[in-house]
Amino acid sequence: MSAELTAGFGQVVLVLQGGGALGAYQAGVYQALHEAGIEPDWVIGTSIGAINASLIAGNAPEDRVERLRSFWQRIGYSQPANLIAACPGGGKMARLLTMMQGLGAFFVPNSAVMFGDFWPLAAEEAGLYSTAPLRQTLAELIDFDWLNRRRPRISVGAANVGTAQMHYFDSREITFRIEHVLASGALPPAFPPVRVDGELYWDGGILSNTPLEAIFDDNPRRDSLIFSVHVWNPDGAEPHSIAEVLNRQKDVQYASRSRSHVARQKQIHKLRHVIAELARRLPAAERASPEIRELAGYGCLTRMHVVALLAPSLPDEDYAKDLDFSAGSISARWDAGYAQAAHALEAAPWTAQADPLEGVVLHRFAA
Repeated sequence: MSAELTAGFGQVVLVLQGGGALGAYQAGVYQALHEAGIEPDWVIGTSIGAINASLIAGNAPEDRVERLRSFWQRIGYSQPANLIAACPGGGKMARLLTMMQGLGAFFVPNSAVMFGDFWPLAAEEAGLYSTAPLRQTLAELIDFDWLNRRRPRISVGAANVGTAQMHYFDSREITFRIEHVLASGALPPAFPPVRVDGELYWDGGILSNTPLEAIFDDNPRRDSLIFSVHVWNPDGAEPHSIAEVLNRQKDVQYASRSRSHVARQKQIHKLRHVIAELARRLPAAERASPEIRELAGYGCLTRMHVVALLAPSLPDEDYAKDLDFSAGSISARWDAGYAQAAHALEAAPWTAQADPLEGVVLHRFAA
């Protein structure tokens, strides 16, 4: 099955957004791909997407689903918080308890902030919480020797605190360390920045939460089947309360202009195909001239099929949905990701004939 679905593509790419607890949806998507025999050649992530990406890239294929499941079980609510969350209207109280106590395998309160907003802290400690537990959890679940074999390649996005520039740590260019993953998930002000090679980095989601540009800007470009997993929905109803405003604001912000990015890349890649076709139609003598060869070099015939998987909303979720690490919500999101990806694989629209002038073809699967 997998050979038929991926035939003709130079690489399969899995792109994972940031989104806290919503990232359980991504784990379900990967499980469906794995069971269909499709393993990504390249995984790109930001924030929780970078963590899921590292769990995939940092383990042998046969261990990946189990390691993902172990991670999501470990970072879930404590038993008291789970019991509270299961009660009608208990979600807010469970989140409050978690904000006070932290999540044992993920983050714990930073006691230094009790002295006030202006109390001086070391730069690497300037956050409301410490992510030391996350470092330990990832160290136990990720095999960095395997990860640095680049099977698959991994890239994670982080925001340089000093320059406000997006940076991708890429296993094709560096030896990956746990600091690279932690930097991509260091969302301020909750989590402190992470220093990598002398530079401080925050969560890449504050600059680009849907890291598709890493593929479009890659050199050399390759024919690609891209599974872009969206945990924030770009489509939504008009809000009619402050709670709905806050919920919609997060979706709009963290959807990260993904739709406009893809539309722009469709235009750019179509122009590259047009240039290549025009150059092909020139007489051989014209094509051989240095000037024409230089101009023709702007053409490119690579084709990228982007399969956008949009996570559904859960009943009764609100603007704090990305903080809902209850066992029930994690399970529901995981199952939704699995079902959505299985549906996309069954439909497989990328196997149909595409317009030869189109360099980027979008296939959208929404709940």
